[in-house]
Amino acid sequence: MSKLLDMFTQVRRAQGGSGIGFVGKSKAATKPRAAALVVELGEIDGGSAEGAIKAGADGLLFTWDGKSESEIEKLKQVIDAAKTSEEKIVCGLQITGGWDKLERESIERFRDAGVEYIVLQLQAPARLLALKVKDLDLVVTVPMREGELYPIFMRNLTAFDNITAVQLDFWLTGEIGTMTIEDALHYRAVREAVRFPSLLNVRGNLNEADAYTLVTLGVQAVVLSASDMGTKSQKQIKALRELLEKVHAEEKEKEKNTPTLLGRTSAPAPGPLS
Repeated sequence: MSKLLDMFTQVRRAQGGSGIGFVGKSKAATKPRAAALVVELGEIDGGSAEGAIKAGADGLLFTWDGKSESEIEKLKQVIDAAKTSEEKIVCGLQITGGWDKLERESIERFRDAGVEYIVLQLQAPARLLALKVKDLDLVVTVPMREGELYPIFMRNLTAFDNITAVQLDFWLTGEIGTMTIEDALHYRAVREAVRFPSLLNVRGNLNEADAYTLVTLGVQAVVLSASDMGTKSQKQIKALRELLEKVHAEEKEKEKNTPTLLGRTSAPAPGPLS
């Protein structure tokens, strides 16, 4: 099964504590969350990966500009260490350049380095969408653009069978929680048009209202960018994870208390008028 899709599913289930590695000999049980939390790291660095895992990341997203082949070997070492720490961590690679040099062999090299999905921008060659590599998922970045026909244009992505998910590069600004219904409908239109499971880029200062708004956009994971893994970034990761846990718990409670028509008997028809 796709490791990426499995991550989307697993985060919505409670899991018992286990595991060994540099984050400690044992871990507490994890609570289900409204969406998976992926941390996009500013550099391929073992210390940053370790810090993100300690803070509560479900996945790590690295970036490669296509210039240095030696970075791939370094990436393998970092991912190996991350997997030793947390075997369920899902690692992706965002490729921002050098697309013209990418062939099946180079894509397979990413997989052999421990990468479980690659992220391509819309500017990447279309031929890459035809490359199906075993145990490697393909994610396409979808930016937000103006225009009533844009959702229809983006719907054409569904013609490519090898795409596993999309990364919504909306970079919502300001207070997401104060978004109008009309604004939300514009974003939702693009989200629904692509019809794939989605990851959404977010900023680190989300509040509870923002988190509930994100749920209405129908995303399976949020991607938090961290240029470094200092105390501030780790606090943001931890706070966002706890917020996703809280939103999931409250949504479940709401579902439990919502009346349902299933199993109800119909109200008796009114009798004849006297």
